[in-house]
Amino acid sequence: MENNVNQIESLLERAVDYGKTSYELLKLKTLDKTSDVASSMIPNIIVFFVFVTFLLFLNLGLAFWLGEILGKLYYGFFIIAAFYFIIGIVLHFFMHKWIKKNVGNYIVKRMLK
Repeated sequence: MENNVNQIESLLERAVDYGKTSYELLKLKTLDKTSDVASSMIPNIIVFFVFVTFLLFLNLGLAFWLGEILGKLYYGFFIIAAFYFIIGIVLHFFMHKWIKKNVGNYIVKRMLK
């Protein structure tokens, strides 16, 4: 009888160890996937911010230049703002689903890699 109790205790200890090991493995896999996604996105984010800064200064220069040509400085800013408003409308109505699908696919692909 005591032999059966020892076997059950041994089996329970192994089950607990297996559960702890499985939990630790899940944590490590999650950490690996999270760090992989973050490390692949950070360079893209840096390039994005550099590109946005470039576009900001390009647009400021273009707005000042157009304003000088048109005679009033604020006309250039209105034209640039209207241009981006039109682009925003086009992106929202015609490319919103495409952008959402591609970004979602990119994230899922990185997570399943």
